[in-house]
Amino acid sequence: MFRSVPRRALLAAGATGLVAPLAAPAIAQGAAIRIGLILPMTGPFASTGRQIDAAVKLYLRQNGDALGGRRVEVLLRDDTGTAPEVTRRLAQELVVRERVRALAGFGLTPLAFAAAPVATEAKVPMVVMAAATSVIVQRSPFILRTSFTLPQVTAPIAEWALKEGIRSAATLVTDFAPGLDAERVFKERFAAGGGQVPLELRTPLRNPDYAPFLQRVRDTKPQALFIFVPSGEGAAVMKQFAERGLAEAGIRLIGTGDVVDDDILNDMGRPALGAVTSHHYSAAHDSAENKAYVAAFTAANPGMRPNFMSVGGWDGMQLIAEGLKSTNGAGEGEALLNAMKGKSWTSPRGPVTVDANTRDIVQDVYIRRVEERGGQLWNIEFDRLQAVRDPGT
Repeated sequence: MFRSVPRRALLAAGATGLVAPLAAPAIAQGAAIRIGLILPMTGPFASTGRQIDAAVKLYLRQNGDALGGRRVEVLLRDDTGTAPEVTRRLAQELVVRERVRALAGFGLTPLAFAAAPVATEAKVPMVVMAAATSVIVQRSPFILRTSFTLPQVTAPIAEWALKEGIRSAATLVTDFAPGLDAERVFKERFAAGGGQVPLELRTPLRNPDYAPFLQRVRDTKPQALFIFVPSGEGAAVMKQFAERGLAEAGIRLIGTGDVVDDDILNDMGRPALGAVTSHHYSAAHDSAENKAYVAAFTAANPGMRPNFMSVGGWDGMQLIAEGLKSTNGAGEGEALLNAMKGKSWTSPRGPVTVDANTRDIVQDVYIRRVEERGGQLWNIEFDRLQAVRDPGT
């Protein structure tokens, strides 16, 4: 069962800080297992919320709404993606009022940071399905991650660029924690192989205008431009990249897969063709599991193509399911957390493991090129790095 619950005011004690003690009351035997899902369903990052929400609903539909032999109820809350204090309050409410067994979602790093103290105080597992800064898992011993980290998917593209003979690359990243992670790791790996970074640019998180930044790149004339922007921003970047004539100037576009997000890739059109990125998921990934996932996802959500955010949601539910099954549906708090640590399974993205010590995800990372197949644009994988861990911590 999937229930969307309107946001309500917190109890007065919870509105000003953590409830003391912030702990969910005991759950009645046989009651539905509740999971609190906090996502940006409105605002500038709503595409992240829509993708994860769709994947969670699909997972429950295919698995009978029963995990560990118990009925599951997902409580969806919209934090708008831009207000950490809202995320924190929603997490408090879900723990105290709704007695959730786990918190999940978290579209951006500041929002995951905001909820971390709630998870710690209440001893409730918190599954990060989207946010990608390395240090997130260090903010609470109750955090586990099923998305990715920016360093994990950045290092491979820096190394690929060096193999391709690229020795000069500018960087353009969004100025918040994941972007700074990507910038740092790209520079370190690229410089270690003899590459030079003549220009480093950071764009604002909200309402960015990429044109002046891209003009500076063209004026600098590097061999390539490394880009990281949040999911959903790639179309604007591609449009300005084409209009400023960077490709004609011989500047290659490389980056992490966020910039060629599957959800909006077709809307980018021809400027996206040839872009090479490294990432952990493509809707074109060639496996039986992914073909089944894409077919089911698109059937359930006409007009949508699953992207890397969706698979973070799908695998987040798989991780919770594995933990509940291991505890026969009775696990909560530290028992549920420990049951989720170290779990491995085959995802639509490929083999994944949640490391028992770091609580972070270990997964394959793919090098992909945007190509046209059957009248549509796809991220076609042509190389793979196996069992990549986060190198950023």
